[in-house]
Amino acid sequence: MPFPVTTQGSQQTAPPQKHYGISSPISLAAPKDTDCTLTQKLIETLKPFGVFEEEEELQRRILILEKLNNLVKEWIREISESKSLPQAVIENVGGKIFTFGSYRLGVHTKGADIDALCVAPRHVDRSDFFTSFYDKLKLQEEVKDLRAVEEAFVPVIKLCFDGIEIDILFARLALQTIPEDLDLRDDSLLKNLDIRCIRSLNGCRVTDEILHLVPNIDNFRLTLRAIKLWAKCHNIYSNILGFLGGVSWAMLVARTCQLYPNAVASTLVRKFFLVFSEWEWPNPVLLKEPEERNLNLPVWDPRVNPSDRYHLMPIITPAYPQQNSTYNVSVSTRMVMIEEFKQGLAITHEILLSKAEWSKLFEAPSFFQKYKHYIVLLASAPTEKQHLEWVGLVESKIRILVGSLEKNEFITLAHVNPQSFPAPKENPEKEEFRTMWVIGLVLKKPENSEILSIDLTYDIQSFTDTVYRQAINTKMFEMDMKIAAMHLKRKELHQLLPDHVLQKKKTQTEGVRLTALNDNRLDLSVDSENRISVPSSTSTMKIGPLTGSSQGRSSPALTLMAGSVTNIQATEISLQQVNPSESSGVASSESIPQTASQPSISPSPKPMVPRVVSSTCLVSHPPRSSGNTATNIPNPIIGVRGHSHLINKKQENQNQRELCRKQIIQTTASLLASQETSSTDLSNIPVLPANPIPVIKNSIKLIQR
Repeated sequence: MPFPVTTQGSQQTAPPQKHYGISSPISLAAPKDTDCTLTQKLIETLKPFGVFEEEEELQRRILILEKLNNLVKEWIREISESKSLPQAVIENVGGKIFTFGSYRLGVHTKGADIDALCVAPRHVDRSDFFTSFYDKLKLQEEVKDLRAVEEAFVPVIKLCFDGIEIDILFARLALQTIPEDLDLRDDSLLKNLDIRCIRSLNGCRVTDEILHLVPNIDNFRLTLRAIKLWAKCHNIYSNILGFLGGVSWAMLVARTCQLYPNAVASTLVRKFFLVFSEWEWPNPVLLKEPEERNLNLPVWDPRVNPSDRYHLMPIITPAYPQQNSTYNVSVSTRMVMIEEFKQGLAITHEILLSKAEWSKLFEAPSFFQKYKHYIVLLASAPTEKQHLEWVGLVESKIRILVGSLEKNEFITLAHVNPQSFPAPKENPEKEEFRTMWVIGLVLKKPENSEILSIDLTYDIQSFTDTVYRQAINTKMFEMDMKIAAMHLKRKELHQLLPDHVLQKKKTQTEGVRLTALNDNRLDLSVDSENRISVPSSTSTMKIGPLTGSSQGRSSPALTLMAGSVTNIQATEISLQQVNPSESSGVASSESIPQTASQPSISPSPKPMVPRVVSSTCLVSHPPRSSGNTATNIPNPIIGVRGHSHLINKKQENQNQRELCRKQIIQTTASLLASQETSSTDLSNIPVLPANPIPVIKNSIKLIQR
C-alpha cells in the first residue's frame, strides 16, 4: 500500500538503534537546518515533474486493489468448491493480492502501472489462473485490454482496471490456506515450489526486504524519487538496454541510506553520488550478508559460478535466492553511468554551496551533441500489434550489438539512448509502423596512421541474425518485419529526428512530467543544426549521384551512390577527439566501505577484435560466396568523399540541401522496404520456413582521417 510522502517534520528522527547493512555507517550525524531547507526545496522542485500522486488518485488505486483482491478470494473459493474440498477448508481458503515494485516501495508516479502477485493455495493450478481467473476478469466491466502472456519467462496477465494498468503474476504455495498475515519473506515458503512460482515471488520478496533494510522509509522514498527522476532525465534508466532498472536504483539508494542512517533526502542524494562515483566496481553492492539455504537454488556467487566473475557492476538482491539485478551492464553503459555519477556529485556540491538550484540536476544532457558519430537502428512491422512485439524483441537485443561494438579496438564507447523515436515512412498512405534507436560512438585514432577504416558489417549482421533467429524460434516472425542500420554524423541527425528532440531548451522543469515508472520518453535537449549534408545512410535502393554539403570549415561534400556486393564504398569522416569532462565534485575524506564478504573480481580484459583496414578513400571487398548464386543482394552504402569543387557555389548548395533532405527521407524509408530475400549462409540459424525471410546484409564502414 502507498506510504506518505516525506515532510520536513517527519525527517527529524532519533538515531536508529538497529544496525543496518554489512558495514558500519559512514556518518551518524543528525540533519542541520540547512539540510532540512534543501530537502524542502528538493520536494518543490520534484512536484512539477509529476512524481507525487494526489491523495484522490492514491485512494482510487487502493479501491481498485481491494476489488481485485476480492475477485481473487471469490475465484479461489469457486475453484475449491469445484475440486470438492471440505467446507471448513473452503471457508478459510483465503488467497491474496500482494503488490511489489514502485507501488509497494511507495515511489510510483502519476499514471504508473501496478505490479501485483496473486498468491493461491496448493490446490489451485497455474492453468486455473490462465483459464478460469482470466475468464472471470473478462466479465468485469472495469477491465479493458485483457491479455495473457503464459509463455513468458515470468508468466503474467496484463490488464487495465478502471484506467490503471496492472500486471498480475501467479504463485501457488505449498499451503492448504493463505492467511491474511502471510509474510512472503519467509524462506520456508519456497520449499517444493516450481521455478516459475519462485520467480513470481521474487519481486515481492525483494521489495519487502529493501523496506526492512533501510533506517528511515520516508527519507528513502524521497531520495529514491529524486534519483529515479534524475536517471530518467539523463537516459540511464533501462535494465533491458544495459543500464539500471527500478529495483537496482532502489538498492543503491537503500545502501546509501544504510551508510548515512540519520541523513535527510537532500544529504542522501548528494551522498549517493559520492558513494557510487567512488565505488570500486566490480565489488558487489550488498544490503545484507547472503544467507545459506538448503533449497538448492542457484544464487549469485563468483567463487562458485565462473560466469558471475564477469559481471561488471553487480548489485545483489537481498532476498534468497540472491541474484545480480544488473547482469546486462556492459563496459560502455558502466562508463556512461559512472560519468553521470561524477557529474551529479559536482552539481549537488554546487547546490550545497548555493551556486545552483535543484532543477539543474534534472536537466537532460545533450546526447545528440555529445558524440560525432551515431548508428541508427530501424525496425518496422506492418501492423501495430506486430510492431509492438517486434520492437520489444529488437530492443531486448540491442545490448548484444553494443557488446559486439565494444570489442572493436577502435571503438572506445557505444552509448545507446534508451529513448526510441518514430522513423519516417516510405509512403504516408501506407500503414506501417517504424521505430528507431540511436547509438552514439566514440572512436579512437590508431597510432602511426592518419586514416582509419572500421568495418561494422559483421557486428550489424550478427545482431540482425540473432533477432531474426529468435523471432523464428518463438514463432513471432512475419514476412514484413524488418531491421536495418545506418551511420549518421552529428550534423545529419536533424534529417531523421524531430525538431522538438533536437531543440535545446533553457529549462527542463517546465511542462515536463513523469507519467509512469517505465516511461523513458522525456525530451532530450540538444542544439539543433540547420546545416544539411547527405548522411552516410545504409540503403538498398538505386540513387543517382547527389552531392550535398555542410557549412563546416573542414567538412567535405558527400556523395550517396548505389552499390553492389562487389563494390562497397566507405564514408570518410574526421576523427573527433573526445575528452570526457572531469567532475568538479567535492574532495572527500570519507572512506566508502566496499564489500568484504565477496572477493573482488576483476573481469578479464575485453577481447580486441581488429576488423580494421587502412585505406586512402575506398574499401573494396571481393564478391561474397552465396548458397544461391542467382540471389544478388544489394549491399548498403555509406557514401564516399567528394571534392571541394563540388561545393563552391552557394546558390547550388541551397538547392542541393533541399534535395538531400528529401532524398534522405526517401532513402531511410526505403532502407527497410527494399530489403531483399537472402539465402546466404547464416551461422547457427535454424532451418527457415518455405517463405523467404528478408535478412539484409548490413554494411557500415567508417573511415577516420
